[in-house]
Amino acid sequence: MVLGGEQAGSGGDVIIGDGATIRSGSIIYGDVRAGDDLSTGHNVLIREGTRIGDDVLVGTDTVIDGDTRIGSDVSLQTGVYIPKGTTVGDRVFMGPRATLTNDPYPLRTAADLDGPTLYADVSIGANATLLPGVTIGRGAFVAAGAVVTEDVPAETLAVGSPARHQPLPSELEGSNQP
Repeated sequence: MVLGGEQAGSGGDVIIGDGATIRSGSIIYGDVRAGDDLSTGHNVLIREGTRIGDDVLVGTDTVIDGDTRIGSDVSLQTGVYIPKGTTVGDRVFMGPRATLTNDPYPLRTAADLDGPTLYADVSIGANATLLPGVTIGRGAFVAAGAVVTEDVPAETLAVGSPARHQPLPSELEGSNQP
């Protein structure tokens, strides 16, 4: 499905694969590409330059602030915020109100924006916050409410504020299920 054409503004066409469900109040800027079976909740915002894989859920009130890469089989629950320049791997889960950031010094000094990178099979709990430039390794689990200030190694549990790293409990090992 192609939306927009000349009406899409300077960003160009919006291209969305087959089987999409775009709910009311959702806004998709020009130059967005999404694969098959995209599903949005209500009042979603997806900014220009975003690339989204197949089978992705973008929950109600979620904002994806452009120039972002999101893999396939990803679930973004209600109210997730993803800033410009973020990369999200395949089979990633983000719980309600998870917040990612990209500006290390908001309004204090000029700095390059640096969104987080989340590798495949990462789970981010509700209300967790990821600071600019952090990398979350493959299969890592960030607990609800954690504030991640530094990289989280693969297959590691991050808990607390600031987040501390612990071995991943055996019940959390393995890949996320699509």
